[in-house]
Amino acid sequence: MIYVDADACPVKPEILKVAERHHLPVTLVANSGLRPSRDPMVKIVIVSAAFDAADNWIAERAGAGDIVITADVPLAVRCVEAGAMVTGPTGRIFDSTNIGMASAMRDLSQHLRETGESKGYNAAFSQRDRSNFLQVLDQLCRRAISTGSNEDRA
Repeated sequence: MIYVDADACPVKPEILKVAERHHLPVTLVANSGLRPSRDPMVKIVIVSAAFDAADNWIAERAGAGDIVITADVPLAVRCVEAGAMVTGPTGRIFDSTNIGMASAMRDLSQHLRETGESKGYNAAFSQRDRSNFLQVLDQLCRRAISTGSNEDRA
Protein backbone atom coordinates (compact mmCIF):
# COMPACT_ATOMS: atom_id res chain seq x y z
CA MET A 1 0.00 0.00 0.00
CA ILE A 2 1.17 3.51 -0.76
CA TYR A 3 -0.10 6.26 1.55
CA VAL A 4 0.22 9.84 0.33
CA ASP A 5 0.05 12.97 2.47
CA ALA A 6 -1.69 14.60 -0.48
CA ASP A 7 -2.66 18.17 0.40
CA ALA A 8 0.48 19.86 -0.93
CA CYS A 9 2.10 16.89 -2.67
CA PRO A 10 3.66 18.00 -5.98
CA VAL A 11 4.15 14.47 -7.32
CA LYS A 12 0.67 12.92 -7.23
CA PRO A 13 0.59 12.09 -10.97
CA GLU A 14 4.00 10.44 -10.71
CA ILE A 15 2.90 8.37 -7.72
CA LEU A 16 -0.15 7.11 -9.57
CA LYS A 17 1.90 6.21 -12.64
CA VAL A 18 4.53 4.26 -10.69
CA ALA A 19 1.91 2.55 -8.51
CA GLU A 20 -0.02 1.46 -11.58
CA ARG A 21 3.13 0.01 -13.15
CA HIS A 22 3.76 -2.02 -9.97
CA HIS A 23 0.07 -2.84 -9.34
CA LEU A 24 0.16 -1.29 -5.87
CA PRO A 25 -2.89 0.37 -4.28
CA VAL A 26 -2.64 4.06 -3.40
CA THR A 27 -4.49 5.99 -0.72
CA LEU A 28 -4.42 9.77 -1.09
CA VAL A 29 -5.22 11.46 2.22
CA ALA A 30 -6.11 15.16 2.35
CA ASN A 31 -7.97 17.81 4.32
CA SER A 32 -9.60 19.20 1.20
CA GLY A 33 -11.17 17.82 -1.93
CA LEU A 34 -9.16 15.89 -4.47
CA ARG A 35 -10.24 14.93 -7.95
CA PRO A 36 -11.80 11.45 -7.81
CA SER A 37 -10.02 8.66 -9.62
CA ARG A 38 -11.66 6.05 -11.81
CA ASP A 39 -8.84 3.66 -10.98
CA PRO A 40 -10.07 1.04 -8.47
CA MET A 41 -6.52 0.88 -7.05
CA VAL A 42 -6.73 4.54 -5.94
CA LYS A 43 -8.61 5.47 -2.80
CA ILE A 44 -9.29 9.09 -1.82
CA VAL A 45 -9.70 9.83 1.90
CA ILE A 46 -10.84 13.29 2.98
CA VAL A 47 -10.27 13.91 6.67
CA SER A 48 -11.38 16.81 8.83
CA ALA A 49 -9.58 20.14 8.72
CA ALA A 50 -8.34 19.53 12.28
CA PHE A 51 -4.62 20.02 12.85
CA ASP A 52 -2.68 16.88 11.80
CA ALA A 53 -5.85 14.97 10.86
CA ALA A 54 -4.32 13.62 7.63
CA ASP A 55 -1.06 12.80 9.40
CA ASN A 56 -2.88 10.95 12.18
CA TRP A 57 -4.96 8.97 9.67
CA ILE A 58 -1.84 7.83 7.81
CA ALA A 59 0.23 7.14 10.95
CA GLU A 60 -2.52 4.96 12.41
CA ARG A 61 -2.49 2.71 9.33
CA ALA A 62 1.03 2.65 7.87
CA GLY A 63 3.30 -0.18 8.83
CA ALA A 64 5.85 -2.68 7.61
CA GLY A 65 5.71 -3.20 3.86
CA ASP A 66 3.89 0.09 3.24
CA ILE A 67 5.24 3.19 1.52
CA VAL A 68 4.47 6.67 2.85
CA ILE A 69 5.07 9.81 0.84
CA THR A 70 5.25 13.00 2.87
CA ALA A 71 7.30 16.14 3.32
CA ASP A 72 6.14 16.32 6.95
CA VAL A 73 9.03 15.20 9.17
CA PRO A 74 6.93 14.47 12.31
CA LEU A 75 4.70 12.19 10.21
CA ALA A 76 7.80 10.56 8.72
CA VAL A 77 9.10 9.89 12.26
CA ARG A 78 5.86 8.13 13.23
CA CYS A 79 5.78 6.05 10.04
CA VAL A 80 9.44 5.02 10.23
CA GLU A 81 8.84 3.93 13.84
CA ALA A 82 5.91 1.82 12.57
CA GLY A 83 8.18 0.11 10.04
CA ALA A 84 6.98 1.85 6.87
CA MET A 85 9.26 2.95 4.05
CA VAL A 86 9.09 6.75 3.84
CA THR A 87 10.15 9.25 1.20
CA GLY A 88 9.59 12.91 0.61
CA PRO A 89 8.47 14.33 -2.76
CA THR A 90 12.10 15.15 -3.62
CA GLY A 91 13.14 11.52 -3.23
CA ARG A 92 14.67 11.99 0.20
CA ILE A 93 14.39 8.70 2.05
CA PHE A 94 13.58 8.76 5.75
CA ASP A 95 14.67 5.65 7.65
CA SER A 96 15.99 4.59 11.03
CA THR A 97 19.50 5.79 10.13
CA ASN A 98 18.55 9.40 9.42
CA ILE A 99 15.12 10.19 10.89
CA GLY A 100 16.58 11.45 14.18
CA MET A 101 18.80 13.94 12.36
CA ALA A 102 15.94 14.99 10.05
CA SER A 103 13.75 15.64 13.07
CA ALA A 104 16.48 17.59 14.87
CA MET A 105 17.18 19.71 11.76
CA ARG A 106 13.47 20.44 11.39
CA ASP A 107 13.27 21.57 15.01
CA LEU A 108 16.39 23.73 14.61
CA SER A 109 15.05 25.34 11.43
CA GLN A 110 11.74 26.06 13.14
CA HIS A 111 13.57 27.66 16.07
CA LEU A 112 15.67 29.82 13.72
CA ARG A 113 12.53 30.98 11.89
CA GLU A 114 10.79 31.80 15.17
CA THR A 115 13.77 33.85 16.39
CA GLY A 116 14.14 35.65 13.07
CA GLU A 117 17.55 34.17 12.34
CA SER A 118 16.23 32.54 9.20
CA LYS A 119 13.55 33.53 6.72
CA GLY A 120 12.67 29.89 6.12
CA TYR A 121 12.64 29.97 2.34
CA ASN A 122 12.45 26.58 0.67
CA ALA A 123 14.12 25.84 -2.63
CA ALA A 124 11.77 25.58 -5.59
CA PHE A 125 10.70 22.06 -6.58
CA SER A 126 12.83 21.15 -9.60
CA GLN A 127 12.82 18.65 -12.43
CA ARG A 128 15.79 17.00 -10.75
CA ASP A 129 13.70 16.58 -7.56
CA ARG A 130 10.96 14.96 -9.64
CA SER A 131 13.45 12.61 -11.31
CA ASN A 132 15.03 11.65 -7.97
CA PHE A 133 11.58 11.00 -6.55
CA LEU A 134 10.60 8.71 -9.44
CA GLN A 135 13.77 6.67 -9.03
CA VAL A 136 13.35 6.32 -5.26
CA LEU A 137 9.64 5.48 -5.49
CA ASP A 138 10.34 2.78 -8.06
CA GLN A 139 12.95 1.26 -5.71
CA LEU A 140 10.58 1.41 -2.74
CA CYS A 141 7.79 -0.22 -4.76
CA ARG A 142 10.09 -3.08 -5.71
CA ARG A 143 11.06 -3.48 -2.06
CA ALA A 144 7.41 -3.38 -0.93
CA ILE A 145 6.50 -6.07 -3.46
CA SER A 146 9.39 -8.30 -2.42
CA THR A 147 8.54 -7.97 1.29
CA GLY A 148 4.77 -8.20 0.80
CA SER A 149 2.71 -5.03 1.20
CA ASN A 150 0.04 -4.93 3.92
CA GLU A 151 -2.91 -4.15 1.65
CA ASP A 152 -5.57 -5.50 3.99
CA ARG A 153 -5.18 -2.77 6.64
CA ALA A 154 -6.69 0.12 4.64
